[in-house]
Amino acid sequence: MSEAKTEAAPKRKKRDHRIDALRGIALLMMLADHAPQDVLNRFTLRNFGFADAAEIFVLLAGYASWLAYGRLILRGPPTGGWLMGIERIVRRCWRLYLFQMVMLLVSVLTIRQWRHYSPVPVDFLEPELAHGHEWIWRVLSLQALPNNLNILPLYIVLLLGFPLLVFLWKISPWLLAAASFALWGLINSDPTLNLPNWLDPDGWYFNPFAWQLIFTLGMLAAIVAGKRDGNLPGPLWAKLIAGAYLLFGALECFPYESWNLPSLRPLADVPQADKSDLAIWRWVDAMAILLLVQSSVTATKLSETRIGQGLALLGRHSLEVFSFGTILDLFARLVMNSFGDGWVIQLLVNVLGLAGVYGVAVWLDRHRRQAALMAGETRKEAREEEKKDRDAEIGDANP
Repeated sequence: MSEAKTEAAPKRKKRDHRIDALRGIALLMMLADHAPQDVLNRFTLRNFGFADAAEIFVLLAGYASWLAYGRLILRGPPTGGWLMGIERIVRRCWRLYLFQMVMLLVSVLTIRQWRHYSPVPVDFLEPELAHGHEWIWRVLSLQALPNNLNILPLYIVLLLGFPLLVFLWKISPWLLAAASFALWGLINSDPTLNLPNWLDPDGWYFNPFAWQLIFTLGMLAAIVAGKRDGNLPGPLWAKLIAGAYLLFGALECFPYESWNLPSLRPLADVPQADKSDLAIWRWVDAMAILLLVQSSVTATKLSETRIGQGLALLGRHSLEVFSFGTILDLFARLVMNSFGDGWVIQLLVNVLGLAGVYGVAVWLDRHRRQAALMAGETRKEAREEEKKDRDAEIGDANP
């Protein structure tokens, strides 16, 4: 009997923290990048490659979407299936939408009030949002996407399209890849194909028809890694090519002028790396990073260290950390604009910012664990009550 129980309860798989840690790094880079006067943004990914934290964020969103919803859809009823998967996707999109609205309203109202006490540059707030009330409906319907508040709407659109990606994948993975690349190629040949943006005649800054490619690549990477115990295939030649490309990107994109250093760029003219339409240089850069991380034993060990676990903690609560960090960035920009960006302000802003996002992640993680513990105790009590009822029924049947 004990042997049968042992066979029926396989050893629980150890959690892979690499994706969470990589997402945590991307979130911290966004925290620095969204405050232009922050000295830390000199050391973020955008200074050392064609891609920046946005590409990593969307790539990992596609990766995580497969883990959260793709496998759920494939399980089928009663524990999964299309209806359950689509229901959870819609609930997640609603949550993303609510966070977007809160960030936007807080940002607009804060800047409007701050202007009464200190001058605020015009680039902090689009003129259409500075007066009147017409903007409210525009932002509620996602027709108006202000600067620094445009990545969650992209995520919503991509996530709503995720069931279609799964449907195409079930027909053929090659069909999905071909359709995704074809749409990306079409947008790069005609960038005017975009969703409208009331604040920008060019449309959404992150063109979803182009950015679906990196989201899809993240999904396909998760499928491949799922067949290899969470690891992407990493033959030596692939790692060498990925490493060489990242080195090329670092040499090409490093801001030598800002550091008063002689240029070491391999190419005289920087390749066109448009972000809005996701130029090839950018998604290849992000894919190279993902390959090296998810095929590395060293990355696994690093993700299990104290620092790695701290980064993974941020990554596990990415929506809340990103949203709170975006609000903190706004206040950091306002403070540095009003009081200067000296070392005291830099130290204050960055310490409070890092402590703030980490504190939010710690609080959320503790809350989630307590909820899981209470749910487990409730299930245990229910099982005990059910067992008592069965024993009572047996006793009544055998007086």
